[in-house]
Amino acid sequence: MNDGVTIDFKVHLTTGQFGSRVLHAGERAKPPEVPAGRVPRISKLMALAIRFEDLVRSGEMADFADIAELGQVTRARVSQIVNLLNLAPDIQEAILFLPLVAGEREAVSERAVRHIAAEPDWARQRAAWSRLSTPCQDPAPDSRADRGPRDASRRSTRGTR
Repeated sequence: MNDGVTIDFKVHLTTGQFGSRVLHAGERAKPPEVPAGRVPRISKLMALAIRFEDLVRSGEMADFADIAELGQVTRARVSQIVNLLNLAPDIQEAILFLPLVAGEREAVSERAVRHIAAEPDWARQRAAWSRLSTPCQDPAPDSRADRGPRDASRRSTRGTR
């Protein structure tokens, strides 16, 4: 009669270098859960603006025109992206850490943020950002409905001659 000792433990296999199999003790580690949603587009553009500036400052790229040529976009589009750096630092940080977007519509539009970045006064930028980033606020504060009726003096006289 054979009274053997039985050892019971879990192992798992992984693929090693050159396709070889490697035996590991214990259970396979569970992959981390990926949060639902996606990074807002404006957050990606803010990070891209910071990267563009770093490329030019470090000398890897001569200027923003080279970045536009390399990325096959217009210089105007690169300027729109880089102009996000004109925002107050706390607004830049808030944009970088916006919550993930679950649906198709984003809470903060690029167009609205470009209007804020065009304002040179950081205090006014912060006021506009607080209006824009509140949950109940319409993300397009510059809609035509808010402009009011046109003055008769401003009407176009095109085609009347």
